[in-house]
Amino acid sequence: MIKKPSIGSVVLALIPFCGMCFSVPLWDRVAPRVLGLPFNMFWLLAWLALTPALMGIAYRIERRR
Repeated sequence: MIKKPSIGSVVLALIPFCGMCFSVPLWDRVAPRVLGLPFNMFWLLAWLALTPALMGIAYRIERRR
């Protein structure tokens, strides 16, 4: 039988999605450079690096259940 995911793991899964998709007005600029990258590229790469960490935490939450 398939269990429904916990609210905590669903929220952790939605954070990167919202951070990349719905925050465009916040990071849609090139002017500040971070580590030599335009800010918009740095923002997306940062979320690509943070997503596995958040998914790992969600996995651990679900594994305990």
